[in-house]
Order: sequence, then C-alpha cells, then structure tokens
Amino acid sequence: MDKQNNTTKETAIFAGGCFWCTEAVFQRLKGVESVVPGYTGGTIKNPAYREICTGRTGHAEAIKITFDPSQVSYTELLEVFFATHDPTTLNRQGNDVGTQYRSEIFYTNPEQKELAQQFIALLEKEGIFVSPIVTAISGEKPFYLAEEEHHNYYNDHQQQPYCQVIIDPKIKKLNTYFSKKLQHGTL
Repeated sequence: MDKQNNTTKETAIFAGGCFWCTEAVFQRLKGVESVVPGYTGGTIKNPAYREICTGRTGHAEAIKITFDPSQVSYTELLEVFFATHDPTTLNRQGNDVGTQYRSEIFYTNPEQKELAQQFIALLEKEGIFVSPIVTAISGEKPFYLAEEEHHNYYNDHQQQPYCQVIIDPKIKKLNTYFSKKLQHGTL
C-alpha cells in the first residue's frame, strides 16, 4: 500500500524469455508504474549477465512489474504475458535457448498463484495453444536487478536488428490486440 497516494500497488514477476522483450511490452500498459529487468529463480546471489548467459546459475531473465490494480488487473497482465511469448517451449523463446529463457510466473501472494493456475487451465481447456503450456508457477524468489545497460533496452535501441526483428513484432501484436490497455503515446 502506497500510503502517500492512498493507493495500493502490487508486484508481478514474469519470466518470458529475453527481458528486453518483456520489459518493452509491459512498459506500455496503463496502470503499470514500473518495469525492471533482472534475474530470479537461481542458486547464487547477485548474479551478473555473463553468468546468467551460461545457464548454470538457474536464474531466469525476468521482469518485476509494479502496477496499480485499480487500473490493470493481475489477470490482464497474465493475458498480455501469454499473448506475447510462447509458453509452450521449454527453456526457449525463438532463437534464445537455455533455462535463463524459460517461461515462469513467480507469484508474490496466494491469490496470484491461484489466478495463474486458473488462467493456464482456461488456456488449456480452450485449446489456445497447439502444444501444452510449460510455464512454471513458483513462489517469489530473490530478484536481482540486471545491469543498467539492460534497463529500458528496447526504447533506447529500437534501431538495432534484434529489436527490429524480435521485439517489434511483439509490440505490434500488443498494439493490435491490447490497444485499449495501452498508455497514451506509447505505440
């Protein structure tokens, strides 16, 4: 609870492949106050990007989202999460391969766990994906901020080929399917 503004803020932690991609997507949503890239779910303290890239630390590239649930619900965040990455590939997103690119939800309270389980069950029941969803659901683990050069990556490097080939299509999909949920001026 943010006592100064008398509003409640919540935290969501998602790993959906490269954190440059997921950060760019969630930064654009109404009600999202901040998105920071980092590492979670691993075995060592204060890991560095070069260690994460080896896949030996057990960490996933993840984002920590601070959001206002009166403007965007956790379920809406789940909807965007599942629509903008492939939750059916184990330890892989496109050409990014390794446990650091896994699909995982790190819930911060029991309600988030239940909502994530229900959402995945609904997606499976409706046959939204051809293959089974492999997204793990785990309790919150220590979250270590990524190095500064990874913060706001897409917004600062949109002309780089990786951004144009990998992230631009996710942003276009976001703009197409979630336009009413976007902050003004973020298309």
